[in-house]
Amino acid sequence: MATPSALPADIAEKPKMSHRQVLQALSGLLLGMFVSMLASTVVSTSLPVIIHDLNGDQVAFTWVVTATLLTTAISTPVWGKLADLFNRKLLFQLAIVIFVLATAAAGFSQDTTTLIAFRAVQGIGAGGLAALSQVLMADIISPRERGRYMGLFGAVMAVATVGGPLLGGLITDTLGWRWNFYVALPFAIAALVIIQRTLHVSVLVKRTVRIDYLGIVLLSTAVSLLLVWISLAGSSFDWWSTETVLMVGGAIIATILFVVAEMRVAEPLIPLTLFRNLTFTLAVIASIATGIAMFGASVFLSQFMQLARGATPTEAGLMTIPMIAGLLLASIGVGALITRFGRWKPFLITGGVLLIAGSFLLSTIHYDTDFAVVSLYMFLLGAGVGMTMQNLVLIVQNTTNPTQIGVASSGVTFFRSLGGTIGVSVMGAALAARVTELVADRKDDIGAAIAGLGDQASVWAAQLQSGTIPKVSAMPETLRVVFEDIYAQGISHAFLIAVPFAILSLIAIVFLPNKPLLRMTTSERIQASEADFATVSVPEGMDALSATGTVTVNADDERVDASPEARADRR
Repeated sequence: MATPSALPADIAEKPKMSHRQVLQALSGLLLGMFVSMLASTVVSTSLPVIIHDLNGDQVAFTWVVTATLLTTAISTPVWGKLADLFNRKLLFQLAIVIFVLATAAAGFSQDTTTLIAFRAVQGIGAGGLAALSQVLMADIISPRERGRYMGLFGAVMAVATVGGPLLGGLITDTLGWRWNFYVALPFAIAALVIIQRTLHVSVLVKRTVRIDYLGIVLLSTAVSLLLVWISLAGSSFDWWSTETVLMVGGAIIATILFVVAEMRVAEPLIPLTLFRNLTFTLAVIASIATGIAMFGASVFLSQFMQLARGATPTEAGLMTIPMIAGLLLASIGVGALITRFGRWKPFLITGGVLLIAGSFLLSTIHYDTDFAVVSLYMFLLGAGVGMTMQNLVLIVQNTTNPTQIGVASSGVTFFRSLGGTIGVSVMGAALAARVTELVADRKDDIGAAIAGLGDQASVWAAQLQSGTIPKVSAMPETLRVVFEDIYAQGISHAFLIAVPFAILSLIAIVFLPNKPLLRMTTSERIQASEADFATVSVPEGMDALSATGTVTVNADDERVDASPEARADRR
């Protein structure tokens, strides 16, 4: 009778990494993610000030954010595909370099167009960091054990997301907003050095590499046309217009051509066969809503604090702490519970419910809503993101062929980024349209407030007519109250858009197959697959069983028949 399963000899001889060794290997990875998050979040609270100083309007504000999200979404599957073909560690280091250099260059921008361009390049590096961190983590930690370490990623994200806006607000109020773009440089240099010294991953089997250039072009075209249309329709041209037909039609055609191309190329950018996996398909649907909640909240909550409550950048950073607290506690706590009990679905369902609750409740806030109530709503939304974001990637990696971990992980991340990009664009367009409508409705109130300003009346009238985002905190009291109410209604209206997507996410999560988490790392699963099957340990003198039929364990921890006949059938 066979004893408990054992791995092939080449895996069995390699001892499992201890907790300390895993932490050492993750240190550079975590610092790299910290660089990415810090460089993004330090700018978030100062964006209203930046756009005001560069004479930008609400469309420019949205595109400064959307440009990064767009290139992040487009580049993520590219990085994921490269991760299945090239040295993953080197790719991660390259992504850090691209990200930080583009971020630093953005600090020299003299207008919003230049800023948007550098932010787009920044997104290319961000896509690599988002995709490769998940792939590298799967290389050294099994899905069952990954929960406890996912908490570390949540902690890093929380520290960067809390500390970034606070640091950014402080820098903006003291040194000027341009210094926000340089603060990540020393951390990036440290990350590169630490990764080189501590992160050691298995070398991939060398094989012929074919990059899907046509797929990259078609995907970029489809996503770009869609987002440009969402951002400009209703302001630069009508929703029903020639421009709409050209952009939407072009996006549809590019999408169809992309699908056709992916079915024909040898190394597709996003293998459509992944969608045969029900877990992958449903996780993609759920990730879209998570992206909308995560990116939408980070962008528009900061704007709400400054434009609807008259906060300074530093104060706005402090006021978003409740959301980050929810994300931190949920990410670390749920990760530890998943590792301990091996159950993940109840936590994902709870996270889906919290996403719906948080998005809906934030759509009800006003400029004078008690801040304790707003904090509770932010906490609920943060907890929902913390429970779903990383764990959706985890369960996909748990069921995906180990040779496709890169494209599968980046696929989920891609759709999360795409959802966030589209969400921010739609929410930004809805906010701009709503603000324009409310300004027109309250023309008399605004006129009366300006008339009572005496010598300053002409100054404020000219500033409001320029179309740039106003600095609400600097407005006189009578005028400030009017615009705080206008922006509060506009931003709360934007949050309502996220609710149906959050409901769709919960439905997808409910139907996810509840498969147990594996105890093998991706590297071990690949080696086991190459060996075709893992032999079992048998008592001395019973080696003949392997020739007549024994129980073995394959790369997915499943018990299979290892007889010569069964092996031939599997081949």
